Amino acid sequence: MAFTPGTGVPSAEPSLLADEELRERVLAGPLPRHVAIIMDGNGRWATRRGLPRVAGHREGVKAVREVVRAAGELGIKFLTLYAFSSENWNRPIAEVSTLMTILERSIARELPELMARNVRFRVIGRPNGVPAAVKRRIDRLVKATADNTGLTLLMALNYGGRDELVDAARRLAEDVRAGALRPEEIDEARLSRALYTDGVPDPDLLIRTSGEMRVSNFLLWQIAYTELWITSTLWPDFGRRDLYVAVAEFQCRDRRFGRV
Repeated sequence: MAFTPGTGVPSAEPSLLADEELRERVLAGPLPRHVAIIMDGNGRWATRRGLPRVAGHREGVKAVREVVRAAGELGIKFLTLYAFSSENWNRPIAEVSTLMTILERSIARELPELMARNVRFRVIGRPNGVPAAVKRRIDRLVKATADNTGLTLLMALNYGGRDELVDAARRLAEDVRAGALRPEEIDEARLSRALYTDGVPDPDLLIRTSGEMRVSNFLLWQIAYTELWITSTLWPDFGRRDLYVAVAEFQCRDRRFGRV
């Protein structure tokens, strides 16, 4: 049973509401400041249709565009998308190569719309291994959107949560070795500032598509108290309404952060 946010009064299940009614309900409640999404299911979407896996990745780009638009229109401040994990390099070479080509072309195409929508673009993850052409496109997009003040869109590329923690530990160790930091000064706030997501609040809501019940090495430090929402919908089929439903469900949660 769903409840009207902050009232404890039963209300209609978000998934049963008409699109406009659902949108109005979401806008009337407390919005998550930061939404993170594990975009899963591109390959299965294509396989079920008798298509090559890369067709699912191409279709997934359309879902990204729709969700970025919807998040910005709702007033969500930060959106992090898990685009390519450090483990994804183990996929077939042809698939990885095609993925990088799709990414390079997509970044080039999206610049005008990101500028029109006042979206700031950032990338988190290790830069090594990413093709030079993709890096150049990313650098241009980051620079071009740096002064935008609307939604901040973070793309996790060659990203691994454990890699991020290792890199943060190395940064802190270097500071200690240089005499700029004492070991006893290392606390949660200091470690958070050493992460790729420095300056970004922890996610309030983590969405995973395709129904898998795992976090897949994504934002391991940051999601300590994040609300999880899992949907069986495959990523290419995920759209504006799905985001509304996820946010509406989030608004019904009782977030206690370990307190009574």
